[in-house]
Amino acid sequence: MSNSLGVLFRVTSFGESHGPCIGVVVDGCPAGLALDAGVVQSDLDRRSSSGQPGATPRREPDRVRVLSGLYRGRTTGAPICMVVDNTSQDSSAYERLAVTPRPGHADYPAGVRYGGWNDPAGGGRFSGRITAGFVMAGAIARTVLRTVNVEVCAHTVAIGAVEAPPCAPEDVPDRHRANALSCCDGAAADAMVEAIKAAQAAGDSVGGVVECVALGLPPGMGEPVFAGVESEVARALYSIPAVKAVEFGAGFALSRMRGSAANDPFAMLHERVVTTKNDAGGVLGGLTTGMPLVVRAGFKPTPSISRAQKTVNLESGTDTELTIAGRHDACIVPRAVVVVEAMVAIALCDLGLRCGAIQQVVR
Repeated sequence: MSNSLGVLFRVTSFGESHGPCIGVVVDGCPAGLALDAGVVQSDLDRRSSSGQPGATPRREPDRVRVLSGLYRGRTTGAPICMVVDNTSQDSSAYERLAVTPRPGHADYPAGVRYGGWNDPAGGGRFSGRITAGFVMAGAIARTVLRTVNVEVCAHTVAIGAVEAPPCAPEDVPDRHRANALSCCDGAAADAMVEAIKAAQAAGDSVGGVVECVALGLPPGMGEPVFAGVESEVARALYSIPAVKAVEFGAGFALSRMRGSAANDPFAMLHERVVTTKNDAGGVLGGLTTGMPLVVRAGFKPTPSISRAQKTVNLESGTDTELTIAGRHDACIVPRAVVVVEAMVAIALCDLGLRCGAIQQVVR
């Protein structure tokens, strides 16, 4: 398995959905960073299922324990190890999945890849539960980025067929915490809740889109050709279970434009080079332009639904049906907002260290 992400700011994830704990090791965090565990806990609380429409009834307190890397409230430069305990496991619903893999889940390919030795309970290593570790690492990355005046914020822009109106990147920090869905538009958030409730009542699920913006990035960050900003951020986002699409700026819409419309014209503003629009999403040639980074991640609907689905019985080699029991989200998008923030922040923190925009000791 590949469980580490990053070069200088390196994150290693461990744990399974129904194992003793979920954890993460952050190596390469600058020394001298003031870090309160409460900052990490605040982001974990945002990921919690409590109070989220359509969220799983599984309730995990997710109280962070910092095991290493801090001295007198500041980072030491040593690896930072953090864990949250799993306290509400119920693996009984997963015993038969080794022979009847769930549609939309990794049960079948994982069983083939690891010879049947992978942990199937709750999806094991392939569960969205592992994102608790991503969030812990992301909280540190965002704290590092704030020392150089970079802010990373995400918001829900679509759930099912409901789309929120566009929100200017500079307005996202003030508006994305206004409701439980982290949607910058209240009316759209209300409609999204109804879409989630309707899917849940039908024994089904819905997906959606999360947009993330990074403000304050200096121009020139990135390591082209193979580690440009888009490459590294997309890689981080695709590590989130259920992400099936990533686009930057206008994304696929650029393919339908002519160059005269697609190009972002340059201009001077207060002795600074800017672009008069930002369809490139703040990236050209794999390097930041100094404009806001804008990236969207598309989440597929939760594959665990209570409706009967077609699958196979691997023992008998026959087709069969499966009705999935257990505790699942009708929509993971609201809980995933902070996870998207975390993964974008991790990638940008690593790139910032690699280009020297972030120093390895906080002064």
